[in-house]
Amino acid sequence: MTDRKTLSPLMQELAGYVAAAPSRALPAPVAEKAKHHLLDTLAAMVSGSRLLPGRRAIAFAAAQGGTPEAGVVGSTLVTSAINAALANGMHGHSDETDDAYYLALVHPGCSVIPAALAVAERERAGGAALLGAIVLGYDVCVRTSHALGVEKFRSSGHSTHSFGGTMGSAAAAAALLGLTFDQARYMISYAAQQCSGLSCWARDIEHVEKAFHFGGMPARNGVTAAIMASMGFTAVEDVLAGDRSFFHAFAAFAEPRRLVDGLGERFDIMATAIKRWAIGYPIQAPIDAVSNLVARHKLSAADVAHVRVAIDEQGAKTTNARTMASINIQHLVALMLVDGAITFKSAHDAARVSDPEILALKARVELVGSAELNKPDTTESIVEVTTHDGRALRHHTTAVLGTPGNPMTRTDLEVKCRDLLVPVIGAARTDELIATVWDIEKVGDARALRKLLMAE
Repeated sequence: MTDRKTLSPLMQELAGYVAAAPSRALPAPVAEKAKHHLLDTLAAMVSGSRLLPGRRAIAFAAAQGGTPEAGVVGSTLVTSAINAALANGMHGHSDETDDAYYLALVHPGCSVIPAALAVAERERAGGAALLGAIVLGYDVCVRTSHALGVEKFRSSGHSTHSFGGTMGSAAAAAALLGLTFDQARYMISYAAQQCSGLSCWARDIEHVEKAFHFGGMPARNGVTAAIMASMGFTAVEDVLAGDRSFFHAFAAFAEPRRLVDGLGERFDIMATAIKRWAIGYPIQAPIDAVSNLVARHKLSAADVAHVRVAIDEQGAKTTNARTMASINIQHLVALMLVDGAITFKSAHDAARVSDPEILALKARVELVGSAELNKPDTTESIVEVTTHDGRALRHHTTAVLGTPGNPMTRTDLEVKCRDLLVPVIGAARTDELIATVWDIEKVGDARALRKLLMAE
């Protein structure tokens, strides 16, 4: 056993915080927010299981076999916690409805929650323990990205999404396994060794690799690291400090102290946004602005001569003319104007991409990256519409429903989740799942969720 005095303050603080997680009670507002993200991510997993990345993940998990420890959402499979975390993580990012932390460039829910759920099932942990693990995972996921330099890190070719997700998933799994201080230290080392990912994920046209990258890979790697540590795997003394360590490898842009900054005082799940629509996060604000203009001015597609959409520069780059319907900003703006609304079904309807009415309107949508809109703490958008009769209409969205400045109520979230859940599991099971999550502390064994999430 290593003398703690020889460890870096960074490792002492992080490993100690992870090891103490099971005995820490959550503040009531944090526990409530965690329930929102749990329900939102479960809905993403259920709906995502029917899309191409989800179908591929189910087929892969079925081919692996494995000790029956955790269920694969949307299927009849019960497999190892590691395989379940991978499959359910891919489900969670299949349909672009998973949550997002804007300033850290991470999507915590699609990796942290599948990892936590898989280990909770393996250990037959209760709902309160599951919530605590999720909150810890979000904290470590977000802080990892900040500590690595966020945009500087991504611009260099690395991926904040997979690095943050791996460390956050490992921490969540560690809490449910009840790792000691030294085991937590080893877990951090095995998670750091598995951190990987290239930001070329944006070129994936079918979303399969992207779902693996954002959700499946980090969830799998995090669970692997935690289980290894729980089974006696030892590791280097301190992966966070010293020669050729984690932060030494990324010294050009790393700010290591941000990994533990405010632990126990600032809970990053509170600043994580839940998407209003099942579309890419940078497109939420533009669609909100268009929906406001449609409602206020009774706009129809036939009225519109030109649309100018301004968002932050990175968002404009990420969403410009993408192949997939749910992450193509011009397509979704046209869809909102034609339909007057966006549903899960319409956002993922590949046939609408070639709809003549949509194509004609899409050609009149101008996308602009605005340096001024890089500055806010969340995505904002200014949409200007010129009508055929000469009107100039404008709306500036500063806080979409679901962002920290405009949080969803339980009712708001239920409306969103029913659109995702009912077509797959039916109204009765949807009602039961929602009720179960709101009272998750009363669940004594996480396996109780299986019957609500798996195929019959």
